[in-house]
Amino acid sequence: MSVSVNIPEISALRSKVEAVFGQPLQTHNGFIALVDAVDATLREHLSESTLERLWGYSTREADAVSLRTLNVLSRYVGSPSWKNFCADLKQFSPLESEEFSGDSIVSSSLTPGQRLQLGWLPNRLITVEYQGSNRFVITDSRHSSLRPGDSFECIQMQAGRPLYLDRFRRADDDRERRYVVGEKNGLTQVRAL
Repeated sequence: MSVSVNIPEISALRSKVEAVFGQPLQTHNGFIALVDAVDATLREHLSESTLERLWGYSTREADAVSLRTLNVLSRYVGSPSWKNFCADLKQFSPLESEEFSGDSIVSSSLTPGQRLQLGWLPNRLITVEYQGSNRFVITDSRHSSLRPGDSFECIQMQAGRPLYLDRFRRADDDRERRYVVGEKNGLTQVRAL
């Protein structure tokens, strides 16, 4: 049996796995280390290529993932099974829908060439330039692993909320990835320049 990778529960499982693993999964060596960690903890083997597809790191995208893989990853994060992991999400997750206020910028309100400054803890600051079609390129970066020339898509940026970078690309790499900044405390600064 397979499960679609495009459901929120899969995203929550990826985040929980990275939290238990202790680092974001962004390199091939990181996925190999996760395979070793799962094997050492559970005596269960997962393929690094399967995990890379599940995280969107591989050039071969996955539409679905096997129930076995989800069960193993669920046990790795402390749940007896994928079914239990999903049930716990429903029961113990904080309120997921609410009205919001605060500084926010919607990309549809921008014109190409317009620049924004975004900040998050601790002491991270980037300047981005809007390219059109919800696409941004980073022009300046301070104290962040994001670099000038990196690009991403984003529809909205809001203070106090994490910033999810869709179709994130490094300047020197054409692979598209997912990336999040300000995951714990959200953006601390969102302003047009």
